[in-house]
Amino acid sequence: MNDISSLLSKYGSFYLNGTLATIVLSLVGTFGGLFLGIFLAFGKTLNTKDCLWYHKLYKCPIKWLCNLYSLVIRGTPMMVQAMLFKYGSQMIGINWNDILKGVNTWNGWLVAGLIVITLNTAAYMGEIVISGLNGVDKGQVEGAKALGMSDMQTLFNITLPQAIRNSIPTIGNEWIVNIKDSSVLNVIAVSELYWQASSAASKNYQYMATYIIIAVIYLLLTLVATFILKFIAFKLDGNKVKTVFSNFLFHFKKEN
Repeated sequence: MNDISSLLSKYGSFYLNGTLATIVLSLVGTFGGLFLGIFLAFGKTLNTKDCLWYHKLYKCPIKWLCNLYSLVIRGTPMMVQAMLFKYGSQMIGINWNDILKGVNTWNGWLVAGLIVITLNTAAYMGEIVISGLNGVDKGQVEGAKALGMSDMQTLFNITLPQAIRNSIPTIGNEWIVNIKDSSVLNVIAVSELYWQASSAASKNYQYMATYIIIAVIYLLLTLVATFILKFIAFKLDGNKVKTVFSNFLFHFKKEN
C-alpha cells in the first residue's frame, strides 16, 4: 500500500493524463464509429436486386466496398491496423509528431489513435445498426409510406431513431470494449493510460504496484460506463416504470 500511495503522489500526473486520453479515445471512437457505422450499414443494405440497371452501376460497388471494409476490419486485430496506419502514414509523408506540437499533455499520435479506433469501431457499429434496423416493425415503414412520407423522411423520422434506441445496450458494450482495447494503441505511442503507466514504471521499477493501479482505474472506468448505460436504459424505460408504479399505487389504494 505504501508503494501504491507513493506512486500516486509522485506520478499522479501520468495516470491522470493517461486516464483522460483513454476516456477521449473511447468516447470519440464509439460515437465517431457509430456515425460512420450508420453510413456503412446503409451501404451494406443497399437493394441491388429490385432496381434499374443504371442504379446498379453505383449501388453494387458501394455495397461491395462496404462489405469488404467490414470483413477486413473485423477480421484483423486493431493492433495490426494501428501499425499499418502508422507505417502507411509515414509512406505518404505524414509525420504525426508535428501534429499538436507544443502541447505538453498529448502528442500527435493521439490523433492517429483516434482515427484508428474510430475506423475500427465503425465496422462493428455497422453490424449493430443493421441489427437495429431489422428489429423495426415493417408495418411502421408501410404506414409511413401510406401517409405519404418519402424514403428519407421514413428513415430519419421512423426507422433510424428506433434502430439506435434498440441498439443502445450493444452500443454501450462497444464503448466499454473501447475503454479497454484503447490500451493496444500504445504500440504507436498513443499516450493513453497503459502507455503513461509503462512510462512511469520504467522510471521507478515498481511494475506490480503500477499495474495494480491501472487495473483499478480501468475497472472504475468500466463501472462508471456501466452505471451511465443503466441510467440511460432507466430513462428510456421511464414510461414503463411510471406505468408499473401507477398500477401499484392504484391497487394499494384499492385494497385500503
